[in-house]
Amino acid sequence: MPKVSAGLLLYKIVDRELRVLLVHLGGPLWAKKDAWFIPKGEVEPGENLESAAAREFREETGFEPRPPFIPLGSVRNKSGKTIHAWAFEGDCDPAALRSGTFEMEWPPKSGKKQSFPEADRAAFHSVAEAAAKMTAAELELVKALQRRCEADGRVQPSLPD
Repeated sequence: MPKVSAGLLLYKIVDRELRVLLVHLGGPLWAKKDAWFIPKGEVEPGENLESAAAREFREETGFEPRPPFIPLGSVRNKSGKTIHAWAFEGDCDPAALRSGTFEMEWPPKSGKKQSFPEADRAAFHSVAEAAAKMTAAELELVKALQRRCEADGRVQPSLPD
């Protein structure tokens, strides 16, 4: 059965430009990759999607999400996982990131378990920066937020054709 994730996208508008908070995954498998993601995680059986998104945001960033949450819809990534996302407006100091941890065997086949942060850093990115660093599926959620902010007249159009 395909997995389901939920996440929150913190955003701010600076000089009529949308900026979104993305996280870089922690651990040795992502250390040298310039890949960034919406803070998200798997939904527990029976868990409300929006509540799961808020829980995962807290776990991955250490920041408290502030409603109201704007629904961005859902996308399916290449692995078949469905990602549901919401956005909320606010600000934070990305350097204050306090992520939860996960454990994995490292180095491989060593029998040794090590703990790593779920996210090792966070940063605000413009939509153009996000387009160069995110998966195509997750970028669609950022674009949905950009379109909404454009329709409200809060940001200048910046989506590529």
